[in-house]
Amino acid sequence: MACFGHHRFWVVLPLLLVVGRAAGQHRSDPLTDPEVDQLRDVAQDADQRLALYVTFARARLATIEQARSDPKVTDKPQAIHDRLQDFVDVYDELNDNIDTFVGRKADLRKVLKTIIDADDEFQAKLRALKDSARASTEDAKQYEFVLSDAMEDVDTSVTDHRQLLTEQEAQAKLKKERKQKPQ
Repeated sequence: MACFGHHRFWVVLPLLLVVGRAAGQHRSDPLTDPEVDQLRDVAQDADQRLALYVTFARARLATIEQARSDPKVTDKPQAIHDRLQDFVDVYDELNDNIDTFVGRKADLRKVLKTIIDADDEFQAKLRALKDSARASTEDAKQYEFVLSDAMEDVDTSVTDHRQLLTEQEAQAKLKKERKQKPQ
């Protein structure tokens, strides 16, 4: 009988670990089911897929402003923190997808221009949030780290995205020149 109890322990233990891990992970996927479906529909099209990520990141930033101005939101600093984290998560996914398509040697010149414009917009919005946070320093402490992380991610990515665009334009020019040379 003791052996049966011991066996049951080893069956139940993995379940407890999974449940405990799930309970500890209060963050969910920042993408909605319809957004995931949209991404799935354009999985192989770099331009469309990356443009969707820009749209989703932009929407996450818009929810921050909504939370700040909505009188129904009782814990504004926590709401801002959560929405900033969603922005960072979506923006990181954008960059991961760029890396994937670069690895596939995809021509991203067209969509990179859209991304770079969005980067400039994101930088301005994040700076404005940081400036407004200075006025309410006590509240801002709750989201200070994630805001700093978001700003650093975008600042670094602006440089990376511009460099990638320059590299891809140079590659396209070289390819075009090779085609035009008589053999």
